[in-house]
Amino acid sequence: MASEPPEGTAPEQSRSRSRLRAARLRPADVVRLGGTGLRTRPLRVFLSALGIAIGVAAMIAVVGISGSGQAEVDRQLDALGTNLLRVAPGETLAGDKAVLPPESVAMIRRVPPVQRVAATGATGATGAHLYRNEHIAVGRTGSLTVLAAGSDLLPAVGGHLRRGRWLDSATETYPSVVLGATAARRLDIDTPGTRLWIGGRWFALVGVLDPVPLAPEIDSAALVGWPAARTYLRFDGHPSTVYVRAEDSQVTAVRAVLAATANPRKPSEVKISRPSDALAAREATESALTGLLLGLGGVALLVGGVGVGNTMVISVLERRPEIGLRRALGATSGQIRTQFVTESLLLSLAGGLGGTVLGTLITAGYAVSRDWPVVVPAWASAAGIGSTLVIGVIAGLYPAVRASRLSPTEALSGS
Repeated sequence: MASEPPEGTAPEQSRSRSRLRAARLRPADVVRLGGTGLRTRPLRVFLSALGIAIGVAAMIAVVGISGSGQAEVDRQLDALGTNLLRVAPGETLAGDKAVLPPESVAMIRRVPPVQRVAATGATGATGAHLYRNEHIAVGRTGSLTVLAAGSDLLPAVGGHLRRGRWLDSATETYPSVVLGATAARRLDIDTPGTRLWIGGRWFALVGVLDPVPLAPEIDSAALVGWPAARTYLRFDGHPSTVYVRAEDSQVTAVRAVLAATANPRKPSEVKISRPSDALAAREATESALTGLLLGLGGVALLVGGVGVGNTMVISVLERRPEIGLRRALGATSGQIRTQFVTESLLLSLAGGLGGTVLGTLITAGYAVSRDWPVVVPAWASAAGIGSTLVIGVIAGLYPAVRASRLSPTEALSGS
């Protein structure tokens, strides 16, 4: 009968060693380990997360404020209508300033889809400038212009009176004037009945306008009745800008025939624009500023990432005994790497969440103060948090690898 092998023989010991494996950490354990490392150094963690939060908040606030401003513009356009077209003189073949015929307004009014037509005419060429009184030196106009205007101008441009009255049949033939919002503010005049010195003559102020978003040139102008401008300011009757309201469905068709209608003899000397053209130009300017601010936010985010990396490197140096003890108890190099990368991720994520909340609050506060809709794009918040996670991995990778390479004896001897 064959004898049984004694206990502790080589085959049994080999099988026992093969069954000894490092315990696997569950995701909850990894998160708990990472959180423990952060809780032991609250001030350092707060300052490092603050750097990340400032960068994310700057990026979200820039995008949010820009989006809120655009939403406000869209809201105003929806209220005022996007069917406003502007006709203005272009240039002649010789490069000189062209003129629109005096009868251009009447000709445009005959186009069937046109709902409203109104015009303004520049009087500056005849020396008609606006002054608060006759003692102001000539030329010190404060960039204010004097425009001839018809009684149908306000409905065409969507303007509203702040106080007083508009030019009508009783005032447009006499030396009366209505000030735009900016002109009234610069002159510090807001009371109808005040006298203004225009073209060497006193004019009576009869009204003040609210800002006109779709025709901002009116805001810095003094508006005189068309007949009064001819009589008192030697106005030649040529319109400088014609405002045309067309049916919404026919805006493109009307725009196509306006040049030939306004100046049949020289349609190439006529410029046609609409509010969306001006808005596109303004958005192009604002996009450059937005790009600059986003770049600054990105720099702040990078600085925050460097702060996270520095915190993790110092953490590895300070926790060498802990690393050595864990390695001596059986923790693998991979588990040590995972622990420190998790700490870095949690630190960055805390900064990202805090920055998202802060950026949203900044956007909301600014938008509410300007009476704008509050718009914070979801993609901006997602991008902010996602970028912090990427920064967390990058910033924590080197310290984690460095910690995992420490042997138990080396780590414990460094204590």
